[in-house]
Amino acid sequence: MSVLSNLEPHDVFKYFEEICNIPHGSGNTKKISDYLVDFAKKHNLKYSQDKYNNVIIWKKGTKGYEDSAPVMIQGHMDMVCEKDADFDIDMENEGLKLRYDNGIISADGTTLGGDDGIAVAYALAILASDTIPHPPLEAVFTVDEEIGMLGAAAIDCSPLKSHIMLNLDSEDEGYLLVSCAGGTTATAHLPYETENKYGTTAVLTVTGLIGGHSGVEIDKERANSNRLMGRTLYLLSKKYPFSLISVNGGSKDNAIPRETTASIMFPPETDLASVSSYINEINGIYSNEYRITDPDIRIILTSDTLCNANVMTDSSTKKAIAMLVNLPGGIQRMSKEIEDLVQTSLNMGILITTPDEIKASFSVRSNIETEKEELVDRIECLLTSLGGSVSCAGNYPAWEYRESSPLRNLMVDVFKEQYGKEPVIQALHAGVECGLFADKIPDLDCVSFGPDMKDIHTTKETMDVESVVRTWNYTLEILKRLK
Repeated sequence: MSVLSNLEPHDVFKYFEEICNIPHGSGNTKKISDYLVDFAKKHNLKYSQDKYNNVIIWKKGTKGYEDSAPVMIQGHMDMVCEKDADFDIDMENEGLKLRYDNGIISADGTTLGGDDGIAVAYALAILASDTIPHPPLEAVFTVDEEIGMLGAAAIDCSPLKSHIMLNLDSEDEGYLLVSCAGGTTATAHLPYETENKYGTTAVLTVTGLIGGHSGVEIDKERANSNRLMGRTLYLLSKKYPFSLISVNGGSKDNAIPRETTASIMFPPETDLASVSSYINEINGIYSNEYRITDPDIRIILTSDTLCNANVMTDSSTKKAIAMLVNLPGGIQRMSKEIEDLVQTSLNMGILITTPDEIKASFSVRSNIETEKEELVDRIECLLTSLGGSVSCAGNYPAWEYRESSPLRNLMVDVFKEQYGKEPVIQALHAGVECGLFADKIPDLDCVSFGPDMKDIHTTKETMDVESVVRTWNYTLEILKRLK
């Protein structure tokens, strides 16, 4: 039984419900991709479907718009599949169980997939209509955005003629997204040598940090446990000799690490009570410096028994500490064009000691492509001097802010007319698909927007119906004026 059949605009909610009835989690997009192909066939529209399941559907301009510049409508067809532990559903093979209550759409026990099912529904409703005025349209539906923007990275844009793009993958009505950071994962590799020594082993732990997302929350300037471990080891080495055995912290390069541990060995004659006292002094320094951002920060030293163990040589220990102390981290530059926007940053998210090397993985981000490259160069310069190397993976381009954007100007004007106020012009210190399309299509004029959705990627996800309606009307007026 349909849950949304009484809602208007009818076609938008009809297509959204049909999408929700099709399993379409990231990596499981064949069925939703075929659904879009069947839609195109049913409406006699030209289409293409690539081997990755990306779909493009073309529609000619309506009367009076035949010779207008083509416009791309773009969104992704995959969703994040999460469910409550006690909710019985196979999201690989079953559709969602929708709920509508007091103007809010949600799903029983699972994510809703409004991100980005509503973009697909908007596009299909426009493509199906015989009454909506619009220029020639290129509706582009990508796959696997939620697991690395894989579809947008792989899609062949050569058949596309549009240099105007409406991306419908934002979750805050009234915000126009016009720029995003590019990024890469840079991993520093530092080989080390070992020797067998006799001494007292100990474990040093930096813990109690808040952490967070390295793009969205880097501006909060929270402590990074991996970098603090480097500082702690250096301070300790100035007063007490020791050998490093291993250092490990963090689990994701795009998450600010909350805890890092180092295994070390002191000479057998070391006064560990004195070491503990000094650790408490360092603890006090950090507690003062991070009293606002990380009030529960603490350093813990636990000692073991005297033993023989393989440890890093003195030279390798010094190089490892030098790497951890001198590798850059956090905000590197703020934007001068968009207020409060972090322009360039990096985060040492993962620190791992293998039998052969210490690896430090960074999420490097910048809204300026050359600044991202410069940060990687800085890491490489340091590692090379220490006898190490750097590797990069998962590179995606920045979507740089355009000083001149006719599309942005039009959308601001339409917004003021329909809403009676100015929209918020927004840039993100995180990646979105617009950056990949802007990199592939020269001079692409693009804006991302969408209706209000809350708690996306969680089982509490909701979508506001009135916001969907307002955003629909806003989108139609934009298309009407792109003549």
